[in-house]
Order: sequence, then C-alpha cells, then structure tokens
Amino acid sequence: MNNGIKKIKWGIIGCGNVTEVKSGPGFQKADGSELIAVMRRDAILAEDYAQRHSVSKWYDNADALINDADVDAVYVATPPNAHKEYTIKALRAGKPVYVEKPMALNYGECLEMIVESEKTSTPLFVAYYRRALPRFLKIKSLIDEGVIGQVNTVNINYCSKPSASDINREYNWRVEPAIAGAGYFFDLGSHMIDLLQYYFGKISNVSGHAKNIGGYYSAEDAVDAAFTFENGIKGAGSWNFCAGENLDSTELIGSKGKIIFSTFSDAPIQIVNGKGIEKISIAHPEHVQQPLIQLVTNELLSNGKCPSTGQSGAHTSWVMDRILGRA
Repeated sequence: MNNGIKKIKWGIIGCGNVTEVKSGPGFQKADGSELIAVMRRDAILAEDYAQRHSVSKWYDNADALINDADVDAVYVATPPNAHKEYTIKALRAGKPVYVEKPMALNYGECLEMIVESEKTSTPLFVAYYRRALPRFLKIKSLIDEGVIGQVNTVNINYCSKPSASDINREYNWRVEPAIAGAGYFFDLGSHMIDLLQYYFGKISNVSGHAKNIGGYYSAEDAVDAAFTFENGIKGAGSWNFCAGENLDSTELIGSKGKIIFSTFSDAPIQIVNGKGIEKISIAHPEHVQQPLIQLVTNELLSNGKCPSTGQSGAHTSWVMDRILGRA
C-alpha cells in the first residue's frame, strides 16, 4: 500500500467495549499509526468515544467513515453479522481492513471477503492478536527450539461457569447465532484454534459435536472436537460454558515433555520435561491488540508482514464450522 505514506490513518467502525482498552488505543500508540475517525450508530456514544480518546472525527454512518478521504484503513469492530458487509464496502473503496474475530458468521462469508480483497488487490487482516503477543511468541520459540522434542499431540480443555446474566437470561449478542455466528465457542474457541494453527500449520481434518446442556440460551454451550494438522499432529478439544468450575488449559505434548498454558489469562507457562517443571511468567501488555496492530501497520507501510491474514482467519472459521457440523 505504501505509496510514500509514512503514517496510516485509521477509522474504526463499531467503537464498542472491545475498542476501549484492548484495541482502540493501540491504533494511537503504534508507530506509524494514527486513529482519526470512529463510527457508532448511536451518535451520542460515537461523539463521546471520540472526545474521550482524542479522536478528531466521529460518525453515526459507516459509509461516511469509509468514504472519508482522510481515512487510509478501516478497523471493523462490530459484532460478526456486520463483518462481511463493512469489510467488502471498505475493500471496494480501496481501504485495507483489519476485522475483528471471528472473521465472519461462517466460512462462506469469509470466502466472499477474501474474493473482494483479491479482486481489489487490497489487504485484509483478522484480529487474532495472540499471534503477536510476547507470551505466545515465547511458547512458539520453545516449540521451535525443541524444548519438548517433536510435538505429536495437543489437547484443549476449557470450562467456565455461566455468568449471572446468562443465568438470568439477559440479552447478550455473543450467544445469538444470527449475530455472533454461534455462541461462546466462536468468541473464545476461535482464539484457541487459531493460535494452534499459528504454531503448527493448518488443520486438515476435523470433526466435532456440539449441544446445549445448560438451557440458558439457544446457542451451543458444550463442544467437543478431534482434529489433525497437515503435518500429522493430532489434537482434541473440549469446551464447556456452563460448568461448575473454570479451567483454561492447552497442552502441547512432545517426545521429550510438554508445555501447558492458559490462552486467556497470563498464568505462568509450564514446561514439563526431564529437567522437572519450569514456570515462565510473561504479562500481557496494557493494550493486547497493539502488537498485532503494529504488524498490520508495518505491512501497510511496506515494512514487514502480518501473520494474521484473511486467509488464516478464514481457515479458522472453516475449522469451527466443521466442529459444529456445518457443511
């Protein structure tokens, strides 16, 4: 994209809660990046966000932000049901897109977004930001250094207690499949699956089973999966969102030991091998998306490559669709 540009001027579509700390400030703090416009359908909330975050422009209409000549690139931070529409509109306007995860409601929508990116020769990135966080880069380096030998198996175990709002049947778009694509599995499980594909390459064979056992909402709340990566590594996953306890554990099992880590907390990474148990603590940065935003910005300025693209994000959706039994 460069064309002599020294700073990418970003616009955000959907300046909701995720943009308050996790992502929004990252566009202001990343080198070569500036946040100049935000959009939310509620004009009062859009203006309030702009004022609180020192953003010069605000809109209550997405098309107006996309067509703002001062906006170089667009971050789509809406719920998934609007990802395809706004991404395609921005791409057709020649604006690179960084879209929240999951990339869309389903794999089919992801493909439509990729086709538009290729047709317009405009970059498309997905906010699987764990691919750039120091904690997970450390794990990747441990794998690559052979600390646990040749990895042959991965196991995901995730459990969480139902929230009070779920128990009280309060509205939550994250468990409305028409808006979120599925339930919490899409919201949280997507990060776990994408991260494993960053470590080990594409999952090529996958099956799964999903059901609702808690009855707090219509979406699935219990998911099991079995999968195989292209390189032959075997994997299994279990997600339970109405459990009696909280558990967040991924095990990477190798020929000389294993690595155990949490995907969502910064609990110490554990290395278990012939030397015993070693624990490594790496805290998350204040704005967890900033490292990936930096890599996106770098690529747009022709100064590097971002590891989370439309292609990689779409394949994560492909895996999730098949786990949920979608053709």
